[in-house]
Amino acid sequence: MPVNVIPRDVSADLAGFDSVLIASCPVCPPMCLAMQKNEPFIEFFKHGIKTSAFEAYIQSIRDSLAERGVRTGVFSIHTPTPMMCLWTKRQRARLLKRARDYEAVLILACDSGTVSANDALKDTDCQIIQGMEMNGVINATTTIRFPLTVVMERHDESGRAG
Repeated sequence: MPVNVIPRDVSADLAGFDSVLIASCPVCPPMCLAMQKNEPFIEFFKHGIKTSAFEAYIQSIRDSLAERGVRTGVFSIHTPTPMMCLWTKRQRARLLKRARDYEAVLILACDSGTVSANDALKDTDCQIIQGMEMNGVINATTTIRFPLTVVMERHDESGRAG
């Protein structure tokens, strides 16, 4: 059961930076955005294993920052682990290596992912900004439709799809 995260308006938090790395976890944020937008989680033959709604969200952040002349980059954990929010030493090292070229890192993750990023970047001057707000856990029914499209339907507190 993943955590439910919703995007925060971080435009004021990112003001004044000339470079921002957008770092994201690969499961809860894409899954939640897909459900919030009522779009498929995965459309394998259209987007591979990436979630269109989440990729569009990241691109909207990049476009907004580019309008202000801010250089951006994107970082994601390669392989999800069974415990997504617990980043390995290697994943933390990869983030540290990428973040050295940026003034700020926008974390699109739950609180645990943000703590992991803070820990990985504690010896840098990077400002870490949490771009998602946790507001509980989420339960959903997953349906696989032809051809390899994964759709998730959120359940309310009573367990009913809705």
